[in-house]
Amino acid sequence: MACNLAAPHTWPAAILPTSVAVACAAATGGTVSFSMSCVLLAICILMQSSVNTFNDYYDYVKGADSIDDDVDPSDAVLLYNNVNPRSALALAVGLLITAFALGIYVIWQAGIIPLIIGIIGAVFVVLYSAGKTPISYLPIGEVVSGMVMGGLIPLACYYVLSGSLTPVALLWALPEILGVGLIMFTNNTCDIEKDIDANRHTLSVVLGREKARRAYHAVLYTWIIAIVVLVAFYFTKGVIALPFMILSAYPMLKALLANPLAPQSRQAAMSQVCCVNIALGAWYTAAIFASNAAIML
Repeated sequence: MACNLAAPHTWPAAILPTSVAVACAAATGGTVSFSMSCVLLAICILMQSSVNTFNDYYDYVKGADSIDDDVDPSDAVLLYNNVNPRSALALAVGLLITAFALGIYVIWQAGIIPLIIGIIGAVFVVLYSAGKTPISYLPIGEVVSGMVMGGLIPLACYYVLSGSLTPVALLWALPEILGVGLIMFTNNTCDIEKDIDANRHTLSVVLGREKARRAYHAVLYTWIIAIVVLVAFYFTKGVIALPFMILSAYPMLKALLANPLAPQSRQAAMSQVCCVNIALGAWYTAAIFASNAAIML
């Protein structure tokens, strides 16, 4: 049940931004530390697991989840199992503390800047689900989740591995920001009716399903274009990987574009968007690794 609360199927939202940071550090600085890369990956997975557990806990205690919703039992542990909710809360806190414990090693090696970035991320982790009006109940949930998981993670990891804190690292992370944000956008668009009943004012609720789907498709196309442009401009020799990226992602992209993003298709949509994240993120990482061109920071 603890594993289900951690939701491993969402871990690509932590793994891929870290991989992109490692690839960028290798492309711009040469050799990177394998052990440090593993520590950073563990920290990011622990934080992602903490977010998932916090979210399930607060959704349960606020009554946002119900048996009538089209959710897999493994995605609603507290709803389908006789578990003390406070145990889930303790698990979420424990995961966060463990991440910060590993972060002590990173701070010892790289200084205080990763700690500052980590604290900012942790604050948003808690505010995303906790409080009287959580961020997940507002139209900015997609942007915040995308920026924290897809933006702050690569920024911090790139600094630790390269020793350089540069704004261009956030630009390189743009595809991951969009990809992570789309995971939340998918969930919220499928859950419009449920979120209205729970008094949630997500972006999808504000837009309505038809406008939300149009915005969703626009972000999806922007995501692909961003990868192509960034690789072509910054990691030129990596363009060799782009045709393979399109070919491998096309069936999943086609299915996702055809998905109505309705309650009955929620499970399929979440699976599709996670698979697209893996395909695009993995090939984007491969394209960066494939580049040996000198980059001006």
